[in-house]
Amino acid sequence: MDEIPWFEYDEDDLDVVQRAFVDVLAARAKSWLVGPLDTVVLPPTNTSNGQLIVYLDIGDPQRNRGVLTVGAHFDASVVRGGKLHNQDFTILQTASEFTFEAAGGPTELANRTAEWFESVLARPLVRCEWHHAGRVYAVRYEYADTGRGLSEGFETPLAPDALRKQLAADGVIRGRDRINRAGLGQPDMIVHVRGVRLDQ
Repeated sequence: MDEIPWFEYDEDDLDVVQRAFVDVLAARAKSWLVGPLDTVVLPPTNTSNGQLIVYLDIGDPQRNRGVLTVGAHFDASVVRGGKLHNQDFTILQTASEFTFEAAGGPTELANRTAEWFESVLARPLVRCEWHHAGRVYAVRYEYADTGRGLSEGFETPLAPDALRKQLAADGVIRGRDRINRAGLGQPDMIVHVRGVRLDQ
């Protein structure tokens, strides 16, 4: 059985410059702690801006859950990267800590993009969990170095009754699985997911 390559693409979908860019990324990605299926190439014909998009889905392998999508838009001489919308793959300007931009040739830009991906992967990502009756009722993925939240979820039926009543009394609305971390208190468990550990 053939091994799945990182940043897989069909040669007919990319020109020579785009292939050179992606091939460097693919070679670098082999050393990353991600699987080949976490790396994706969107040919210019499949993107809204007509540019090549490469992206990386960063997930929690223990929970089989996606946490963050970061990627770069490449137009042969400039590359722009950042946190991507997970449906249309546009760069989210609100997530400025992930912003990346560079100009140059395809090999140089691919190496700089790879370094950027590597720096994102090295960040200390943790999963905070709140438990009740042996089950997780709230979860939040955040960077341990800044506390910046990336994704979260709240299961109202699993939460303690007193907490549900308090949140209702405070007028906290449970929209889109968002949680009020301050209202939950300290997590019952913090699990290191990936990146550099701050406790070592």
